[in-house]
Amino acid sequence: MDKKRTVRKVRTGTVVSDKMQKTIIVRVVRLAKHPRYNRIIKRYNKFKVHDEENKAKVGNLVKIIETRPLSKDKRWRLVEILK
Repeated sequence: MDKKRTVRKVRTGTVVSDKMQKTIIVRVVRLAKHPRYNRIIKRYNKFKVHDEENKAKVGNLVKIIETRPLSKDKRWRLVEILK
């Protein structure tokens, strides 16, 4: 059997909280069209991200990748700190 791994989602966002141990909260911004007014508006998602070494600090721009469930809410892992 040929086992094929699925492609994991990758996102870039800003750290908004680093108060938990080995966990950061990252806010990812996306642009979406308003259904009625057809204007481009910003939409936000916040993800709990696993940060093994507690490197990321509030305000950092980070790259995250989807992974297996690590806890009740954590399904993302820190790849690298961009800024």
